[in-house]
This record gives sequence, structure tokens and C-alpha cells, in this order.
Amino acid sequence: MENKNYTYSGWKLNGFVAILVNLLLIAATVFSIVRLAQIGEPVVGYIVLLVVSILAAIIMLCGYVMLEPNEARVLLFFGNYRGTFYNTGFWWVNPFMSVKKLSLRARNLNVDPIKVNDKAGNPILIGLVLVWKIKEDGAYKAVFEIDAPVEIGVTGSNARMNVLENFVAVQSDSALRQVAGMYAYDENTNGSEEDITLRSGGDEINDRLTDELNERLSMAGIEVMEARLNYLAYAPEIAAAMLRRQQADAIISAREKIVEGAVSMVKIALDRLSTEEVVELDEERKAAMVSNLLVVLCADEAAQPVVNTGTLHN
Repeated sequence: MENKNYTYSGWKLNGFVAILVNLLLIAATVFSIVRLAQIGEPVVGYIVLLVVSILAAIIMLCGYVMLEPNEARVLLFFGNYRGTFYNTGFWWVNPFMSVKKLSLRARNLNVDPIKVNDKAGNPILIGLVLVWKIKEDGAYKAVFEIDAPVEIGVTGSNARMNVLENFVAVQSDSALRQVAGMYAYDENTNGSEEDITLRSGGDEINDRLTDELNERLSMAGIEVMEARLNYLAYAPEIAAAMLRRQQADAIISAREKIVEGAVSMVKIALDRLSTEEVVELDEERKAAMVSNLLVVLCADEAAQPVVNTGTLHN
């Protein structure tokens, strides 16, 4: 979309100089009134001076513009766009121009968690927080390219910012749904530990979300400086089942570690018994010993020792 924004290059005057001119016009008005009172009869010259000075003073009062840092004014002359005014300070411009105020400062938006389906179809709750602002060259788009309903009684710059905030909120909701549907919640639902997931993606997910938002909001002259997931959880209807699955995965992982360690310990024990010639065991007794050691090492509870007072084979 073509950017039609450009900097206002028309005639402008320092605001304090304009105040001085206004004071001179007021002085001319007072002078005309005093002279007409002294003469006691209408004099065309003084009457014209009085009317012109009053009208000029009133018209000049409508042309003052004051800009703080990171603010802009979109100037319209009877509906025609005349440029965007960026000069900070106190100025006077053509009083017949209408002025639309815009803030170029950064704003926060906290998107409440919404329910969406991830790549695997699981319902999840996901929310984000983003930092956005109107780009310096995006004033034209922010004012003329989008529109939306605003609250009754809200006018002027507040109405325009409400329109932009509503637009950002709607597009953020849509972008969040799209990005969430492209990834699985975690590697368990995706089936591969190498793929990016919502839980493990981190900066990759945030960067993808930022790019998606910038693409959607560029039509309004808005730039997303940062977007981050600030809430991620399974939906309540499947949260309990997913918790049990995670617990089962944890138990299985722990069991694998226990078995791996137990087999290693049994191998070390058999090797030491054979190397140091502590006792000679046939294959049957080795199998029995391995079975007993694995039971002891892999059991959840402490084993109860049984003392054999007989011979090795009884």
C-alpha cells in the first residue's frame, strides 16, 4: 500500500512572534475605539481598522499549535491533506486548517488469554503482550486508512487513538490465533523433539508473532516493537488429562534412568566377582543373582534382606 504521508512544508510562524502580532492587533483595536470615542462621530478609516483588527485577532487565535516530543499534527485545508507537522514547540499555522493530533509514543497492549487449537488440535489458552506505536511516516495511514466504531462522547484525538487501539486489539487477536495454530503446545503432542513448539519456541515464536503483527498493522502505519507470549496453558477441559500424561512421561523417563543404572551396577558386580575370584557362579546362579539385584535396585521401596544360612545351592 502506497504511503502518502509527507512533511508539512507550508508557511508557519513561531508562536511567540504570532502572540506579538496578536497583541499589536489588539492594540490597534483599542486605538480605534479610543479615537472613535474622542472624535465622537464615525470615521470610515477608524471603523475599517477596528473591524479588520478584531477579525484578524480572532482568526489568529485559531492558528496556534503546540507539539511535545513524539507528537504529530495532520493538517487539512478544507478536506485536502496538506502534510504532517512534526516540529516540536509552539507554532502558528494557517488558522483555516483543521488539525488532527496524533501521539507517536509507544503503547502497551495486554491481550487477555483466548482459547485456540494448537497444531495438534488440542484446546489451549494463550495470551500476549505487545508494544506498538505509530511510525513517524505512518501518520497519513493512521488517520485516513482505517476506521472503526468508537465510544459515544469520545471525540478528537481520543477518538482517533481509540480507533487505533481497537484496530490493534482485533488484529492482535487474529494474529495470535493464526500463529498458535501453526505450532504444537509441546513436543509430546507434536511427536518430534526437534520441531519448534509454543512452550520451547521462545524467541522464535515471539519473532514470528512480531512479523505477523507488523504485516497486519502496516496498513494503519503502526509498528510493533515487541510481542511476547505472556500466558500459555492447556484449556481446563483437558488440563487434568494432560497433567496425568506429563506425570506418566516423567515416571517413564525416571524408570529408564533407574533401569539403565541398575543394569550398569549389575554388570560391574558380576565383573568384580569374576575378576577378584570372590565366588564362582554358573549361568543359572548368575541369572538368579541378576534377577535379585534388579529387583532390589529397581524397587520403589527398600528391599527386605533374607539371610541364607545354608549352602550356596540350598
